[in-house]
Amino acid sequence: MFELDPAASYMMPAHFGARPFSPRASGWYRDVTSMVVSFVTDRDKLAKYLPAPFSVAEDAVVTITYACNREVDWLAGHGYNLVAVSAAAEFEGDDDTLSGDYTLVMWENLADPILTGRELQGIPKVFADIQDHSVIAGAWHTNASHFGHKFLDIDIAHLREPTAAEIAANEEVTRGRDNPMAWRFFPGVGGFNEGTNEFTTFPSENVIKEAWVGEGAAKWQQLSWEQNPTQYHIVNALADLPVVAWRPALVVRGSTNLIVPDRLPRVIR
Repeated sequence: MFELDPAASYMMPAHFGARPFSPRASGWYRDVTSMVVSFVTDRDKLAKYLPAPFSVAEDAVVTITYACNREVDWLAGHGYNLVAVSAAAEFEGDDDTLSGDYTLVMWENLADPILTGRELQGIPKVFADIQDHSVIAGAWHTNASHFGHKFLDIDIAHLREPTAAEIAANEEVTRGRDNPMAWRFFPGVGGFNEGTNEFTTFPSENVIKEAWVGEGAAKWQQLSWEQNPTQYHIVNALADLPVVAWRPALVVRGSTNLIVPDRLPRVIR
């Protein structure tokens, strides 16, 4: 008869045993290329998607991040792409007060990180086909689609190296806000009522090797139920957020570590 080991880490189907472990595995993503675009939006409309005790930050900023992840240690060197959409937010709980980014949704094109991120960290991950980025005459592009229907284009052009003043200003703005957060909600069996309902934070460590600043934008495609029956409501909600102003876009190359020993993923209250 199979019995759970309380000291081991499991995922479904648990009856085959604990999660596989290799001494060569780690949290490092050795080769990460990112495109980041962000914009200021309407505070009240953005607030509709933040559950209490979250609130929109002083600057109502939405950030869309594409990442091409390669040489991923825990995937034995395999990789995948993601597109994450987050909102600048504040968390005022009974025990924790944090400033950072609340993850609205994260699309990935591989099931393994989707399942681990949803189950173990509570990140709202869903599937999409995400194109590897292309670079034509210095302009960067990628897109995402599902069920054969494109729902997002991301473009960045006119790249240049950031100035010392821009780097210092970015460090000042982001200081104390390195707290990615999410809502870990799983309904009860059958899809109704509350099963798991908690808020999480999942810090990471980023090493930047190269970075450029430029002009960028994202374009959403409004979809119908027939085109994207499981996600059209997500896409259309994001498409309806007004763009007050685009902020400078970024292209970054480096590496990322998802396991930071003194800042492990945890529930925030």
